[in-house]
Amino acid sequence: MKRSQGVLKDVFGYDQFRPMQEEIIQSLLNRQDCLVIMPTGGGKSLCYQIPAILFPGLTLVISPLISLMQDQVQQLQAQGVAAEVLNSSLTAKEYRRVLSRIYNNELVLLYMAPETLMKENILEVLNQVPVDCITIDEAHCISEWGHDFRPEYRSIAQVRQRFPKAVCIALTATATERVQGDIQKNLNLEDHKIFISSFDRKNLFLQVEERQKGNNQLLSFIGDFPQLSGIIYCFSRKRVDELTAQLQGLGFSALAYHAGLADKQRQENQELFIRDEVQIMVATIAFGMGINKPNVRYVIHHDLPKNLESYYQQIGRAGRDGLDAHCLLLYKDGDRSKIRYFIDQIQDPQQQRAAYDHLEHMMDFAEAPHCRRIPLLSYFGEHFEQDNCGMCDNCQGKKRLQQDITVEAQKFLSCIVRTGELFGVNHIIDVLRGAKNEKVLSKEHHKLSTYGIGKDLSKKQWVLLSRQFLRQGLITADEKYGSLLLSGNTGALFRGEMKVMGYLMQDKLKTNTSKAKDYGDIDYSREIFERLRQGRRELAMAESVPPYVIFSDKTLVEMASKKPRSRVDLLAISGVGLKKLEKYGETFLKLIHGEAYDPSSLIKKTEEEKRSRNQIIAEEFNQGAAPGELMEKYNLKMTRLVGYFEGYIQEGGTMDKQRIRDLLGLEEEAFKAIDGFITEKGLHGLSNIPQGLPQLKVNRNQQKLLQIIYG
Repeated sequence: MKRSQGVLKDVFGYDQFRPMQEEIIQSLLNRQDCLVIMPTGGGKSLCYQIPAILFPGLTLVISPLISLMQDQVQQLQAQGVAAEVLNSSLTAKEYRRVLSRIYNNELVLLYMAPETLMKENILEVLNQVPVDCITIDEAHCISEWGHDFRPEYRSIAQVRQRFPKAVCIALTATATERVQGDIQKNLNLEDHKIFISSFDRKNLFLQVEERQKGNNQLLSFIGDFPQLSGIIYCFSRKRVDELTAQLQGLGFSALAYHAGLADKQRQENQELFIRDEVQIMVATIAFGMGINKPNVRYVIHHDLPKNLESYYQQIGRAGRDGLDAHCLLLYKDGDRSKIRYFIDQIQDPQQQRAAYDHLEHMMDFAEAPHCRRIPLLSYFGEHFEQDNCGMCDNCQGKKRLQQDITVEAQKFLSCIVRTGELFGVNHIIDVLRGAKNEKVLSKEHHKLSTYGIGKDLSKKQWVLLSRQFLRQGLITADEKYGSLLLSGNTGALFRGEMKVMGYLMQDKLKTNTSKAKDYGDIDYSREIFERLRQGRRELAMAESVPPYVIFSDKTLVEMASKKPRSRVDLLAISGVGLKKLEKYGETFLKLIHGEAYDPSSLIKKTEEEKRSRNQIIAEEFNQGAAPGELMEKYNLKMTRLVGYFEGYIQEGGTMDKQRIRDLLGLEEEAFKAIDGFITEKGLHGLSNIPQGLPQLKVNRNQQKLLQIIYG
């Protein structure tokens, strides 16, 4: 693991592993198969990239999308790692070059789609070289219960048999227990370790609002994120085109992405977004799986997603750099009916039931009266322990107080009974509110005792109530037809023996987007950050790579905060490895300091860095720096400060003994007593001072300081 730590710092520029990374890497190095479920932005890639660098043979990475492969390979190559992609996007010459590198054992990592891997000529090539690891990225694609099922992924198990000595790791950000089981079964993962990280993306602010007419609501939100990257998901291609045109007309930098565009146009739009040349991508769900752009600051869902897995994966495209990002979901009651219509077209009864179940979970999240992380994480089998996450609209807004809605529940359930448990939500509400439409009149439901008894509430209020009754188990909805049925525990409600608590209104909560749009609470120079961002963009254009391949926004923010003065300082910035330091170090130091940049000061600072920390701190003390000042400056406790003094003496330095004596904090009489005791007993008696002089209590730090004085 020492070698792994070295690769982490020298190649990738990070000082420490994220949770579980170290254990996963160790398992792979021990040749133990792994299943890893880790949220987007959690650091899945390093879990196999670091072992790949340490393995003597080749690591194969099976990935579903060309863009995703190319993105990762570009980043690895920028860090000096021998990685290549093998797919249909290569020219014949490039294809032959990659095959040659495989034959010559020059590669550490080889990325390919499952279709490419299964070609017999490719398998024959791979048979000629040692394959140490098989990595299956986006492993949920293997499962027919996953939201992105790809039949080609099922064939990967056959390849495992061709390379029995290769360790296998399967990774995904989204997998329910059922999908996890399917992955393990299909890949024949035996005697393997399962690593399941928390699904909680703590840096994502979750917000849900009822969608208003027009786009003022949307435009107001986007206006809070000037010059920052965002994605807007829409249900239909038509809506994507309309919204894109409107945004462009208002001067926003926006492009569209959907399956109706020509392949070349889609690819070009995606590239412009990835390279920060366009800020907003308006898209259908066809967009995003292959996007590893770390600086997306917001994701908006203009329509209700079909299920929580899709929603979770799509919001996962925000804040991959670890900085705060904002996720806004807009929906109307009609969204649910629209999704139900498409579910009704599914022929397979089992798949249809699963789709209805997914929709209900989605609605539970959208209408949650409490912390939104509770229903979201619960869907993935995780219990959220906190009462307040501080990063969703419900937790950040004013707490909503429940009220007694027993009478409303009795009215609603009575109406279901009177109409024969044959109708859905809309018809029940029409009867309660005294509607005179054709359906109510033709069924003669205007003659029922429950007709018009709910006029005091609006349709929106009754819809909200009906959802609460469903969640509380008072009623159920027929999966196929949507008709409402009473559950078995409603007798107590009608007898007045049961109270129902809930909400009559969906509160509008004011939320704060400042964290997401200003990189959280980090104190940094905006002017320097903009210089760095512009310089990075120019470098990226010159090298034909996305800007984040040079450095991420998170790295630039840290540079703008710490203002490193030397290459040594720069190497301490997260995300700066040796290869990037060599290639970009001086350029970014110039960008940070502008006209004040002086290469000679760089040499001087580097020489200063060669001095030990013991010397720097001890000499500052000798020159008059107060102990409290030093402890605050270097974030030290007294024990550590004294330790630096000891280290300085061991290196041949001399401490100001009068200042050390002052630091002891002893009265003159006490010091004289100790002085006499040590003169008589010698330094070896230091540890016995408390016994030798019972009237004194000398702590461990004071003993060390005395040793410095009398040493």
